[in-house]
Amino acid sequence: MLTLLRRRVTPPVFRWFALATFIAMILIVLSGAAVRLTGSGLGCPDWPTCFRHYATNQWSIHSKIEFGNRLVTVLLFCVVGAAFVAAIRRVVVRRDLIILSGLLIGGIAADAILGAFVVYSKLNPWLVSLHMLLSLTMVVIAAILYHRSKYLYSSGARNDVRDPHFLRVARLLWIPFVVLLVTGTMTTGSGPHAGESMGQLVARRLPFAFSSAAWIHSVAAMLFIGLVTGLLLAVWKSSAPIALQRGVRRLVLLSLVQAAIGVTQYLTHVPALLVELHVAGAVSLTIGVTQFHLKQSAQDREPGTKKTATL
Repeated sequence: MLTLLRRRVTPPVFRWFALATFIAMILIVLSGAAVRLTGSGLGCPDWPTCFRHYATNQWSIHSKIEFGNRLVTVLLFCVVGAAFVAAIRRVVVRRDLIILSGLLIGGIAADAILGAFVVYSKLNPWLVSLHMLLSLTMVVIAAILYHRSKYLYSSGARNDVRDPHFLRVARLLWIPFVVLLVTGTMTTGSGPHAGESMGQLVARRLPFAFSSAAWIHSVAAMLFIGLVTGLLLAVWKSSAPIALQRGVRRLVLLSLVQAAIGVTQYLTHVPALLVELHVAGAVSLTIGVTQFHLKQSAQDREPGTKKTATL
């Protein structure tokens, strides 16, 4: 970190900082879901330590899993902190990159504090749902940071809207997608995986039936799939740019895979492995929607950044 403070960071190097941040944000969501699905949510009754003044309770595997997730958060904070310093030390300083990386630092701090409330509230399902939504929000910000690190967004840079109609659709698509995410967390909050293990205090669940929440979530999913499928047909019948066509196809594919996992996990009584895959699908779909929005405009690439197939 001290070496980074003394050196100037080129745009190609900063891109790797942004990519590391993006990957780290994805991993923290998946590791947090693993804590819950292994019944380790109450493995550490204290915060930020685990068991009174000790890091872990040596007799409990759940405490090790829960505290391990906290260590991942510390590592994530270091990665994002390095990206923030790199944004400040960038050869061509850009305010948008500093703000985005700064937002991620604030988001991690807020998520950690919220995690403390989750622990001391004995896995309050409302707070757990908010914890998940905040983590996905940070995935969106990290995806935007990585995207912007590859393209010129400075004053006077090219910023051509590919299709104004699709731009409006991309903005409106966030509404049903947010509904889909919220109903998904509500379904999880009323389902069987509260996050505690056998012998621990039974965590509360949301005050409605799991089957009802799952039905509402399925309706939101069908609505979203219908919208992106209609968008795919519109792209197919039009001369939309290739970047938009690929984005829509990716959304349709991710939505169908996610729906298949959701239906399978419901019919098989919600096994933990499928729930983890469903969380991974939610992360992938979040990135897909973000990418589709970002691809509505065409920018010139930063000098030295090679074009890849990733976001």
